[in-house]
Amino acid sequence: MATVRSLSRELTPLPASRFGYAEARHLLWRAGFGGTPEQIQTLAGWGLDRSVDYLIEVEKVTTEPVREDEFQSDIIRPATEEERMAYRRARASQDENVLARLRAEQQRRERMDRQQIAEMQRWWLRRMIETPKPLEEKMTLFWHGHFATSFRKIEDSWMMFRQNQLFRTHALGNVGDLLFQIIRDPAMIKYLDNDRSNAEHPNENLARELMELFSLGEGNYSEQDIKEGARALTGYTFEDDEFRFVDRNHDKGSKRILGASGRLDGDDFVRAILAQRNCAQFICRKLYRYFVADVPLVEDASQPDANAFIRELASLMLRARYDLRPVIRAMFRSEHFYGATVRNQQIKSPAQLMVGAVRSLLTPTRDLAVLNDALDLMGQDLFFPPSVKGWDGGRSWINTSTLFVRQNIMSYLLTGRMPQGYDPSAREVRYDGEPLLASLISADPDARTNHDRIVEFLLRFTIGHAPSHAKAELDAFVAGHGERVSGDVLTALVLLITAMPEYQLT
Repeated sequence: MATVRSLSRELTPLPASRFGYAEARHLLWRAGFGGTPEQIQTLAGWGLDRSVDYLIEVEKVTTEPVREDEFQSDIIRPATEEERMAYRRARASQDENVLARLRAEQQRRERMDRQQIAEMQRWWLRRMIETPKPLEEKMTLFWHGHFATSFRKIEDSWMMFRQNQLFRTHALGNVGDLLFQIIRDPAMIKYLDNDRSNAEHPNENLARELMELFSLGEGNYSEQDIKEGARALTGYTFEDDEFRFVDRNHDKGSKRILGASGRLDGDDFVRAILAQRNCAQFICRKLYRYFVADVPLVEDASQPDANAFIRELASLMLRARYDLRPVIRAMFRSEHFYGATVRNQQIKSPAQLMVGAVRSLLTPTRDLAVLNDALDLMGQDLFFPPSVKGWDGGRSWINTSTLFVRQNIMSYLLTGRMPQGYDPSAREVRYDGEPLLASLISADPDARTNHDRIVEFLLRFTIGHAPSHAKAELDAFVAGHGERVSGDVLTALVLLITAMPEYQLT
């Protein structure tokens, strides 16, 4: 890890004495997908530094590695020489039967590949739900939205799987290393048409997005930088599912990109980008939007505190030579991160909402296919970002249609109820909310019949605070259902809380 100087005033750590239950809850939601009451209490007992280190130092947590044989790698593949010869002979002899058979085989493979990407969606969703390394998966999701690439154009599920694993490998690594890899990533090369780029006809898509969306931001480069960058990236292509540099297609002439000159290639292009302070500034603003608060991608004078914080994060990133861990550690330890204007203000993404419900409320996972369909309806279809810009996030997650699905999916997780009928396993796999109250009842056995105490406990656990209006309504509901809060009453209480607008925030 790179050595860095002492932190600035903007990155002042939260005093250890002020890290309690509410702060631990906030950290678990922002650095991952929430936590149970016991997990929150554990972090509160550990204190700020140990909690942050535990979440960041993912290599210390032993897990089953992602296997290369998890999925089929050869569903979509180049034609064999035998297949090419058969096709040429059939075309020459106008043998429609052979041509039809070859087309049918290609269509069969395409169907299999669409089935496999659906399996990958379920696999990744399960991984987010079950991982003991929530920050690693949350950063993998961050990079997927940052370097947005969609199966809809790639049409090769193995490429998408390899890219997903690339993001996981570099999830908390070095931004520069990831940029060097992304210009060699077959999925990205195909998505932005760099496989069609050569010295005579350089394609500008990858060069443009590499600067505008991936590293510098709009306005921090020129059209000439794009043209020269495209020349530097000529010859960067792939064969089957592997990166390949084709020397004969590379423009070996002199170029000038972002102030750097010479016979520049793709690596030189990335080095020129990393030499710009705007690169660290842009990446840190994206990280701030993801983990802290929804601010514009371009600095806005109306948010001086956020701007100052982001600038200091960028300075730290540059001193750390683009290593992410010092930056994320400083962010999660900072007083700013736990401020009143930050907590309970961020709209949960669909993945955050759904994965967080299973992980924190301990609901059954139920049918992953249903959960994936709901993610799509809520606007976050994994492996299918809407464009190279990724998901807008923030307020765009919420509208009348998505809010309806958000409430329905919480009902499904808690009760098994679907828009039409119930999940077939709902009778056997019932939600049990008792573990949520375990720490409260252990500390105070009389709390079981104290409606007010239970309602306040659940509100502070689920939404981070206990507004008086919500507390009064829930107290009245519980009071009308007997003396003990357990079983169906507890499930109904949790269901009512998850239907509150405040539950959409973290």
